[in-house]
Amino acid sequence: MSDEPEPANPVTRARLMVEAEVPLERRGPGWDRHWRELEAYAAAGTDWTVSRTPPAPQKKPRRRRRGRAISSPEA
Repeated sequence: MSDEPEPANPVTRARLMVEAEVPLERRGPGWDRHWRELEAYAAAGTDWTVSRTPPAPQKKPRRRRRGRAISSPEA
């Protein structure tokens, strides 16, 4: 076992476990960037929960069409 403390970031812990299993030659382009982005999201501490009720749809204002003037039958 290592004497290094376990990382606080759960994504970093997952990355270490995955990298222990996946050899360098199997890691594709963007491997490091992918993990760094996920680590940054986890470190930000943002609440990523989704509300169960979607917001009410917004009604678009109706556009009035310009029409020809209606002539009266008396004219």
